[in-house]
Amino acid sequence: MAPTPYAFVSCHVERPLDDAVWAAFSRFQARRPGGFAVAALMRPPDAGEDEARWLERARGATARGPFGHHTHWGGETQARPVGGDPAERVRREGEWIRAHGLDPRVFCGGGWYLDAAVAAAVADLGYVDATATAYRQSYLAADAPRVSAAQPTWLRLDDGRRLLELPATHSLGMLVRGLAGPLPRVVHVHFHDWDLVDRRRAVALAVALRLLRLRRRPVDVVRAAELAAAEAPQVLFGQAAGVESPAGGQQAPLAGRADG
Repeated sequence: MAPTPYAFVSCHVERPLDDAVWAAFSRFQARRPGGFAVAALMRPPDAGEDEARWLERARGATARGPFGHHTHWGGETQARPVGGDPAERVRREGEWIRAHGLDPRVFCGGGWYLDAAVAAAVADLGYVDATATAYRQSYLAADAPRVSAAQPTWLRLDDGRRLLELPATHSLGMLVRGLAGPLPRVVHVHFHDWDLVDRRRAVALAVALRLLRLRRRPVDVVRAAELAAAEAPQVLFGQAAGVESPAGGQQAPLAGRADG
């Protein structure tokens, strides 16, 4: 019997302290368009940001759907690392979140950043990862650290541990354009909280998710991880990151791009 196709949705909540953005995201998450429970992958507060308000809003998000951790290494406007120890920041943020009674289940690196040390930190925190993508971001340099995966995959880390990867397959724009054609068996739609301030984009996403429901069974990211864990293939982290291949050469990235 063939596995059932399914889909799930996550939002990179990058402006949780912006009142207009937060209100738009909260409304959208509460409505669950197409029956999708949107996972809130929230950027923790940076230096000088209001921690108490962030925690209040994070607790509100957990009441409406799954909750996750989204690191920006330079605050709201700088997603990817520009120095320091990227893995240490992930651990520190994750420990801070849990120390305040929250239980993030999923991680996504800002700017799709994931290297071996960050992957180990994600595993240390007991997260499922959602940083990989099934497409190449056109704005990233060819040697920029990132991970490619077409469908859910177990990443074998250097120390022998495994990290479950739930790659994003569609941005908002890719979903709108792709619904008329073939879809992968497992669809992971991602968008940003600030997308929803633009009414046209918010409406387009809601309509697209209702149409997606006609082709893929809606699940939340926690259930998606349970389903994937039982059937996902395994690959060495270095292969998925394009660092090495079984033959010792560079692995070609997956084709495709996103602009939505």
